[in-house]
Amino acid sequence: MYRALIEDIFFEPEETEETEETEETTFPATDKDLLVLTEKFLAFEIPSKVFLQAIAIADYDGAAAFRYVDNYLTSLRNKKKRKQKKLLVLGASTKFDNN
Repeated sequence: MYRALIEDIFFEPEETEETEETEETTFPATDKDLLVLTEKFLAFEIPSKVFLQAIAIADYDGAAAFRYVDNYLTSLRNKKKRKQKKLLVLGASTKFDNN
């Protein structure tokens, strides 16, 4: 039922007819794009397989590679923030130590 409601809200006949006929064109990343992707990763410790996956995606679709990198770095930052919050809570609970 919810899916039907969502489809009704976003259904626009003119746009759907046009998008069915056109295909999305993808372009591989240029050398400059690969350099920018690499620079984005330099500030973080990442597994080599994540970096190689980004390069493999860039070989076929440069825009998708940038989305992949941005999503990975966002999730990495969020994990780091959650760890910092936990550490702050643990640090605040030490007020009962012997003086």
